[in-house]
Amino acid sequence: MSLLSLLLAGLAVVATAVYLYIRSRHRFWLNRKFPCARDPPPSFLFGHFKGAITSQHGAYINQQLYQEFKHRGERFGGYSFFAIPSVIVVDLELIKSILVRDFNVFHDRGIYNDPETDPLSGHLFMLEGAQWRSMRKKLTPTFTSGRMKSMFETIVSVAEEFRNYMINNYDRQPEMEMKDVLARFTTDVIGSCAFGLECNTLNNPDSDFLKYGRKVFDQDFSGLAKFVFASLFKNLARIFKVKLTDEGVEKFFIGLTRETVEYREKNNVQRNDFLNLLLQIKNKGELIDHPEEGADQADVGLTINELAAQCFVFFVAGFETSSTTMNFCMYELAMNPDIQEKLRSEIENAITANNGQITYDLVMGMQYLDNVVNETLRKYPPLEGLNRIPLVDYQIPDSKHVIPMNTMVIIPVYAVHHDADIYPDPERFDPDRFLPEAVQSRHPYSFIPFGEGPRICIGLRFGVMQTKIGLITLLRNFRFSPSSRTPARIAFDPKSFVLSPIGGNYLKVEKIAAC
Repeated sequence: MSLLSLLLAGLAVVATAVYLYIRSRHRFWLNRKFPCARDPPPSFLFGHFKGAITSQHGAYINQQLYQEFKHRGERFGGYSFFAIPSVIVVDLELIKSILVRDFNVFHDRGIYNDPETDPLSGHLFMLEGAQWRSMRKKLTPTFTSGRMKSMFETIVSVAEEFRNYMINNYDRQPEMEMKDVLARFTTDVIGSCAFGLECNTLNNPDSDFLKYGRKVFDQDFSGLAKFVFASLFKNLARIFKVKLTDEGVEKFFIGLTRETVEYREKNNVQRNDFLNLLLQIKNKGELIDHPEEGADQADVGLTINELAAQCFVFFVAGFETSSTTMNFCMYELAMNPDIQEKLRSEIENAITANNGQITYDLVMGMQYLDNVVNETLRKYPPLEGLNRIPLVDYQIPDSKHVIPMNTMVIIPVYAVHHDADIYPDPERFDPDRFLPEAVQSRHPYSFIPFGEGPRICIGLRFGVMQTKIGLITLLRNFRFSPSSRTPARIAFDPKSFVLSPIGGNYLKVEKIAAC
């Protein structure tokens, strides 16, 4: 047999093996007589996620799966996330069990990370097991309300720069693209609060901070292929040293962190920011690349790479989620002028009653502002779904079915938040859904924009504070209305794994005369 024949035969064997393996993945739930998605059947390469990245956002796909299983009376169901057998949860009590009651089984997200090869993957959001517990214990004291109050004035200072920028630029065009402007505002806030640096992104939209921050959220087929491979074969991915973080992003953030840390330690710089708190944790130990084996990791300081990873996730999460929340909120306020005026009135009355002073307690205590932000987070949760994996085979309560260990479990936040049985007329923007009596009438796990349980978003106080300050700054100075380019309904960009509108958010901006 010739060499060419051998190669062709070898390729045929490999192709057949791949085909049979992927087909077995798609039949995973059917073979176990587990409730599974029926219509449409899984496509060979994409499973039930055909169209993801190219034509529809994952939020819509998970919503369709959620509705299918709910209409069939199922509390959960199996489906194929590309070639990965996964489970979507429909029942709110089961969601509570996964996030809280049985957290000891579901404390990991199941997202591939390898801090040795991919240092920026070693952050709190992606870490697992003992590493996550140790890092969470170290970081929890940095996100108390007292710590947030210490950063409050820094955010207010950036918000004043934001106000000046808006005043100088709002009338240059008949409409203003708010998505880009808000991303620059939150970039300046996070740059200042995380690194103590003046990014000046408002006046320099080409800054490296914004460039690399946005790059993190870009999805393409090569990146998705690496993610699926690493999710299916984690051990093999670590052997091959697969990196999910872009090289340019890693170089920028680790270099910036090292440079800033060295400068602060050399010059004894003290600031009320996130980096200063991390330096206090770091200096419990030595600046080492590998802590001693056997040491209690909760009592050991941070390595420079660990410190960089926490700054990195604080930056990318804070700038993107807060800017998109404000962006969606401004869209809804423009489309609902009565709500906008009611909120503006509450803000002005509260500040006037506080002798014109804007304080942390004032900002966080405005009830209607809180309702408006929560309704925005209901309609547009930053992450449309939450990932968990069981560390052992998990017997689903009140069921004969078992979720095998290490299986991806999805809690479809967007789908729950748009369930008409929970939120009647779910596409209508109605802040009164979050009046105290309305909240008490619903299941507590029907609103989970930040997750829940021990892995609830550690930075939610900061994100909400930043969002509210930004909204107060805009509404006190400007009135917003739809433009000719404002869609009747927002469509999500399929290439972004967070919820982000296609084509920006163009609004008419009118300066309020008294300002």
